[in-house]
Amino acid sequence: MSLLKILAVFILFTNALFAYPNYSNAVKVKKLYPMGEKIYEKRCPSLELNNYKEFNALEKDIIDKKICGSLSQRYSDALLLYLWEVKRANTDTKHYAKLTMSKMDKCPVCGMFLYKYPRWVARIEYAHKKLSFDGVKDMMKYYFKHKKNIHVMLVQDYYSQETINAKEAYYVIGSDVYGPMGNELIAFKDKKEARRFALDHRAKKILKFDAITPDIVYVLDE
Repeated sequence: MSLLKILAVFILFTNALFAYPNYSNAVKVKKLYPMGEKIYEKRCPSLELNNYKEFNALEKDIIDKKICGSLSQRYSDALLLYLWEVKRANTDTKHYAKLTMSKMDKCPVCGMFLYKYPRWVARIEYAHKKLSFDGVKDMMKYYFKHKKNIHVMLVQDYYSQETINAKEAYYVIGSDVYGPMGNELIAFKDKKEARRFALDHRAKKILKFDAITPDIVYVLDE
């Protein structure tokens, strides 16, 4: 390859690198993903992400064509990161934003204020509303009675606090670790971590989502 071609490739690579918003994972999870989600829902909920195979094409439409309106750099970065890393339908590994609460948010099952116990929060997202709960146990109580039109159910991995799909998680029950409402279904992304926790905390069972029944959930209150 000639020196000229090498230089051209380097310039293209450099431009692409600096075009992509460069933030730490912690900043993205805590601030930018939630911000991007709000902008997406307010400004461009009908945007078809499947039409975009490259980040640069999406960036051009968001920034140059302003398909979601005129945005500051911070807002456009947040929107782009949320769309590309969280919302994009064809991603291999799904990333979900941190489950954040205001001081006014209450669990619809027990009425508990959620901001006091952020590590236990779980959520059901329907087509037109999102409901957050003080733990998986209360989320499941609500789920058994309201299964229609659910978009996604979210829980938090106990160790990493990563937001994960509730239907893909592993749940430990009967341990000596208690949630805000006592005995809980404690969620884990990885089965090995669930087993380690179960051994460390003398748990009774590890279950997948589909194995959780109303009887199992309500026994936890006894």
